[in-house]
Amino acid sequence: MNNHLWKRFGAALLIVSMSVNAVAAVASDISDPAKRRETLVSARSLVETSQRAPLSPDIVNVFNPVAFSQPDAEELAAIAAAQAAEAAASAKAKPATDADLLGYIAERVVPSGTLTLNKEPLLIFGQKKVRVGDRLTVTYDGRDYNLEITNIQRFTFTLRLNSAEITRRINP
Repeated sequence: MNNHLWKRFGAALLIVSMSVNAVAAVASDISDPAKRRETLVSARSLVETSQRAPLSPDIVNVFNPVAFSQPDAEELAAIAAAQAAEAAASAKAKPATDADLLGYIAERVVPSGTLTLNKEPLLIFGQKKVRVGDRLTVTYDGRDYNLEITNIQRFTFTLRLNSAEITRRINP
């Protein structure tokens, strides 16, 4: 029986020593007030923002130089040449009849495909859908022209301007 008491006493002594060690460990994790004050002063110095002198207004920003978005001389020359070529082409291409005019205008009508809805063919221009009999307004050489859609097939469509008609192939 004496042995049993020693085992209990040993277990109790072990529990008491572990709790004393735990309390001692917690107490040692807390630094003294002087050390904490030094840490706070260091943290405040890191957080403070310093006032910088404003930059001179004549400094060039290398990421956004003056007139960066403006075309340079080569681009201006290319734009002028393209405009001159377009003007020359439009001067040559003055159509004499409605059929010739419709040929030039029809080049600008580019549908993306066809669709049959309720047994009715539709011509598709992006999100817009048109039926036979609908009218399209097309601008050519600074003027608006009203074209009537007279026929829609699976791979072709027909346009009318006044009395002239032209059938074009759909190239999706």
